[in-house]
Amino acid sequence: MKLKNLKIGTDISFACHSTEFASSVYIKNLKRNIMNNPDIIGLEKTDLNPIAEKLNELLANYSVFYQNTRGAHWNIKGSDFFTLHPKFEELYDNLVLKIDEIAERILTLGATPKHNYSDYLTVSTIKESNEVSDGRKCVENILASFKILIDMQRELLDMTEKAGDEGTNSQMSDYITEQEREVWMYNSLLGK
Repeated sequence: MKLKNLKIGTDISFACHSTEFASSVYIKNLKRNIMNNPDIIGLEKTDLNPIAEKLNELLANYSVFYQNTRGAHWNIKGSDFFTLHPKFEELYDNLVLKIDEIAERILTLGATPKHNYSDYLTVSTIKESNEVSDGRKCVENILASFKILIDMQRELLDMTEKAGDEGTNSQMSDYITEQEREVWMYNSLLGK
């Protein structure tokens, strides 16, 4: 296709879509190569399997925590509504980003992220919450969920350090640092 003979609309659109398609095919092939050959990132598959399993467990906990937080955002009532409603939205926006990052890390390690809520509910330590309208109870549930996540992420720090998995280790370290600050803020809201 010569540039001077391009027809506006069809040829230019095709050229753009062809570039996007070629790029997406390249990325899919790269991911497939990494998934089939985790040694491409310099790690042993035998070291990665338990890390990927623990990350899937973490993914399940994040997913249930995310849905509980959405429920609190939708249903919060009372004098703290104007404080908590946007705070819960900020939290669930952050959680959904982490869910995606964890799933992508699982793929990078050559495993498959679980995606069914039925799987999540059987594995997750964080349970579904029906306490979604009382602000104080919602914040207490959030704090309990953060404790579970931080504990799991610390376990992953130990596992990944032993395996030399700097990528996952760094990710977990960043999450812990951020969440410890969130715990302090939510505790302050409760007057603790």
